[in-house]
Amino acid sequence: MRSPPPPYAEVDVERYLPEDKPSSRSPFERDRARIVHSAALRRLAAKTQVVGPDSDDFVRNRLTHTLEVAQVGRDLAHALGCDPDLVEAACLAHDLGHPPFGHNGERALNEAAAAIGGFEGNAQTLRLLSRLEAKTVDADGRSGGLNLTRAALDAATKYPWMLSRAPEPVGRHADGLPRAVRKFGVYTDDEPVFNWMRAGRDDLRLCLEAQLMDVADDVAYSVHDVEDGIVAGRIDPSALTDPGLRRDVWVTAGAWYDAGLEDAEAEAAYARLSSGPAWPTTPYDGSRRALSGLKNLTSGLINRFCARVGTEPVADGEGRERRLVRYDGQLVVPRQTRTEIVVLKGIAAHLVMKADGRIVVLERQRALVTELVDALSAGAPGSLDRVFRQDFESAADDAGRLRVVIDQVASLTDPSAVLHHRQLTA
Repeated sequence: MRSPPPPYAEVDVERYLPEDKPSSRSPFERDRARIVHSAALRRLAAKTQVVGPDSDDFVRNRLTHTLEVAQVGRDLAHALGCDPDLVEAACLAHDLGHPPFGHNGERALNEAAAAIGGFEGNAQTLRLLSRLEAKTVDADGRSGGLNLTRAALDAATKYPWMLSRAPEPVGRHADGLPRAVRKFGVYTDDEPVFNWMRAGRDDLRLCLEAQLMDVADDVAYSVHDVEDGIVAGRIDPSALTDPGLRRDVWVTAGAWYDAGLEDAEAEAAYARLSSGPAWPTTPYDGSRRALSGLKNLTSGLINRFCARVGTEPVADGEGRERRLVRYDGQLVVPRQTRTEIVVLKGIAAHLVMKADGRIVVLERQRALVTELVDALSAGAPGSLDRVFRQDFESAADDAGRLRVVIDQVASLTDPSAVLHHRQLTA
């Protein structure tokens, strides 16, 4: 087995289930490959990002968003000295646990699973990586999921705590939906692998690679949502020359993403962004020239944000030199850069998400997910896909059986959730 790439240590590349398979690839290259070849990653192509994946050929679905996050994360890792394959693996994995209909589906599943510890997309990601996605089994035939390295599992964990330590939700998600689910990263029955992954840590700090994944996600969201909005004709950058419209946008940005945002701070950030040579000054007309300019804008913004992200060592109190990976480094994102990202999010939020009459559609989606959980529970195990039937039959109690039903629904894409619902409730 290959040694860990410097400056990582042997403990970083350990796997929950021991493996002794020779490979010419590094442990983190193998982690990345396992995620790339997973069924869960493929399913993201048919899961909601901001709008449904079948609504337009141009707008992003959750898979295209994931690939863009992975590219941004890899660039950041190269620049800052983390292993690029490790950070890319975390970025590829970060949304795997999202259910059909995005955060709206997450809300419905959380309500359906309230008696068994709730549902959270990030906790579902850990469950999928360490249990549900078929790759390895232990001596008793129990699945070990993709059996990623300790560092890769940790890097993919955005909320390294249990529900009992989760803060109350505030603000909104990047897709405009109110945060209705407390964010946490592990269910009670997945605690053993979580404790192994954290290697005895009892704090709530993200490892450096998880911080990079989180920033890459933020950058991709902010830039590409504006791009999609411009192409869809919902955002006209030239209209933002109106000070009144900008003030309305800053109110939305503050309410949704940054309660401490001040108008003067937002105005200064907008002035910096709009003074760039690629910032559009006329409405988008659909020409190749306009599309080329838009692509130059998005790449320029991503480069701008990534160039301003840095790291600093975490002091150990003994003056020793620290490796800037895992828990020995801390990501530093300047306030001006964070504000520019919030301004872009605010533009998309105010002119696209806030204007979108989705309330009736969202209510119907939540009802569909709830009815699907009920129908699958009533017909289980026969109503479940084959891969979940054994889990259901071997569950120790009703709580375990409901968790299996939740696992089944969470695995579905938007179209397959609609199809299952139609078949089971007809």
